[in-house]
Amino acid sequence: MMDEQFDLDAELKAQILVEALPHIQMYYGQTVVVKYGGNAMINEELKDAVIHDLVLLNLVGIKVVVVHGGGPEINEMLGKIGKESKFVNGLRYTDRETMDIVQMVLCGKVNKDLVTLLEKAGGRGIGLGGMDGGLFQAKRLTDRVGTDYGYVGEIVDVDPSPVIDVLEQGYIPVVSTVAQGVDDETNYNINADTAASKLAVALKAKKLILLTDVRGLMLDPKDETTLLPMLKVSEVPKLVRDGVIKGGMIPKVDCCVEAVRKGVGAANIQDGRVAHSILIELLSKVGVGTMFQ
Repeated sequence: MMDEQFDLDAELKAQILVEALPHIQMYYGQTVVVKYGGNAMINEELKDAVIHDLVLLNLVGIKVVVVHGGGPEINEMLGKIGKESKFVNGLRYTDRETMDIVQMVLCGKVNKDLVTLLEKAGGRGIGLGGMDGGLFQAKRLTDRVGTDYGYVGEIVDVDPSPVIDVLEQGYIPVVSTVAQGVDDETNYNINADTAASKLAVALKAKKLILLTDVRGLMLDPKDETTLLPMLKVSEVPKLVRDGVIKGGMIPKVDCCVEAVRKGVGAANIQDGRVAHSILIELLSKVGVGTMFQ
């Protein structure tokens, strides 16, 4: 009976691999940019699933790039020095002291911890700060009403050469979202979704994936059955006018729309709380989240 059970399990696993084959062929040699953040970065089981997804993709010949934030770790470090986290319009207000902490945590602890996890899972990762090789260049973020965000930057140029060099050597680039200032002698804190989108464009990526803490874009945010699995970017303005896309979802959708309009094959907003959601999206017929084309 055990042999029969084993045979059934083995046959099922083999069938899963066969079904993944055309998807692997479609993405083989192509670049996929994954913005890693949210609960998937905190929960140990989800973190392990993401890391193994990235290693598997790399080993089957897909050029995978990780762009990460680190909000919880930054909050924790600020708490240790008795500094309160402050947010303005959803962005972290970043004074000089906070900027030092952001750079230390993102480019140091979080970045190197992710590289270590990739190595332990059998992958090969190399950490890059957004200022390395002029990867991200930015100016101070300003808006129409002159809101002060401190040392929060707006990316004005992306030089993907450091990432391309790392990819060509077979490594997984792990990119932290701190940028080199072009308008001041400083570095800037950058929104991770925005950084991932602009890097995907610069790399001519096949796919951009934004991992977040919601299923995707839903007609009714309180009803997961109203998930929109696919959207054309031309449909987005009407959904904004109708109030379907609102609040914190607006900047994420904007990142996806910009990426697709500038040449990225497709962009996804998907639930990082679903184990192996990256593999489900890329290597199966099922897919997860909302895909923008």
